[in-house]
Amino acid sequence: MQTEVKEKPRYAIVASVQLPEVSDVEFEASLTELSELAKTLGFQVVQTFVQKRNSFDRTAYMGVGKLEEISMYVKRGIRVDELEDEPQEMDASAVEIDAVLVDHEISPSQMRNLELAVGCEVMDRTMVILEIFHRNARSRAARAQVEIARLGYMAPRLREAAKLAGPQGRQRSGMGGRGSGESHTELDRRKVRDRIAELQREIIAMELERKTQRARRLERQGMGLGGVSLVGYTNAGKSTLMRALTGSEVLVANKLFATLDTTVRVLYPESVPRVLVSDTVGFIKNLPHGLVASFKSTLEEALDASLLLHAIDASDPGFLRQLEVTDEVLKEIGADELPRIRVFNKIDHVGDEAAQAAWTAELQQRYPGCVVMSALRPDDVSSLRAAIVSFFQQDLVEDELLLPWSAQQLRGEIYSHCQVLEEHADEEGSRFRVRGEPEKLRSLREQLNPGSQGREKEHWEV
Repeated sequence: MQTEVKEKPRYAIVASVQLPEVSDVEFEASLTELSELAKTLGFQVVQTFVQKRNSFDRTAYMGVGKLEEISMYVKRGIRVDELEDEPQEMDASAVEIDAVLVDHEISPSQMRNLELAVGCEVMDRTMVILEIFHRNARSRAARAQVEIARLGYMAPRLREAAKLAGPQGRQRSGMGGRGSGESHTELDRRKVRDRIAELQREIIAMELERKTQRARRLERQGMGLGGVSLVGYTNAGKSTLMRALTGSEVLVANKLFATLDTTVRVLYPESVPRVLVSDTVGFIKNLPHGLVASFKSTLEEALDASLLLHAIDASDPGFLRQLEVTDEVLKEIGADELPRIRVFNKIDHVGDEAAQAAWTAELQQRYPGCVVMSALRPDDVSSLRAAIVSFFQQDLVEDELLLPWSAQQLRGEIYSHCQVLEEHADEEGSRFRVRGEPEKLRSLREQLNPGSQGREKEHWEV
């Protein structure tokens, strides 16, 4: 009988500098977000240290006094009764701080000096996000993209590691005493460059393969196909929306970046035209530029889509900042001009029914055409689905088709590519009143009964 091995809890401190141009609300929201990122990474945040400064300290990010305060806290450790989840069978003085999490991206020298000052590991915001992406990436493409971003982040930090190693660790002797040889740092940096180049070649090959697969899929399913992409801030409920709209089992977790790899499913019940829904990686404030660049292929579904569903957490007081972040990232990847429906999700998290109704009315007044809903309410999901189908049916036209008795095997073609409004039979065959795309209707008419469609309307009247 196997016994479950529980992972040892890890505890972290959050440290941040508030600059004059950053408001208290924005500052607190960023700290809360870092704590959520830490939770996703498996840390429990036990204390937060903040300092107001005109600029970051160039040497160690924070001032000397604040560093001493953090160092004393780290050395003291934390008592069990200070923890949210008290560990079992542990001495009150035995709980140690595992890491200090900094709510900015800091330089390699600042990180090294900060670690020396506080006496434990230091991770900046970028490193935390990269580590989450590294753990959550599942597909070959996502893993390669994350590795490129991590290598790009680590490259400038190799010099700091060489400084810590000292002169003996930095230098490698030359051949036969001639020349100083190649330093460890230069070798490591060259290895990093070579590995990045290798991964980039792999990604290019995977992109070509993915484009070929997508072209084949479109060819099989016909051109009567609509594309919807779910975008938005991480943890806005996109995966729950995806599952509700498509009836599929996709990962739903109350964690930031629970979804990294793009998932594509068919809108259910199926519509005319058929609509594919894709769920993309969530956006976040200060997403490392390396990740934005490397995840462009993951976000390609957003660029291919005809319609974006911009999911927003209606219950989050900081939703305006989330809106801005999503708009910025969409602009960066060139998807800001696509048609968009703003979907304010999680309205069921906003107080009682009266509070929900009031907030719904305010959001609809602020953002005309938006959808305010809960992905857990079937009626709300049906309304959103109707809005999606309506978008794709706005250019459809009504027409009449005759399916001769000799061509009844093509009945499936009509139902696959058209919305059948009415059907009846006469001596010539089955007559349909349908709604569909003009080009597809023209193609069907030619397949079904070339040369005889001019008589359809008078037969329909009989």
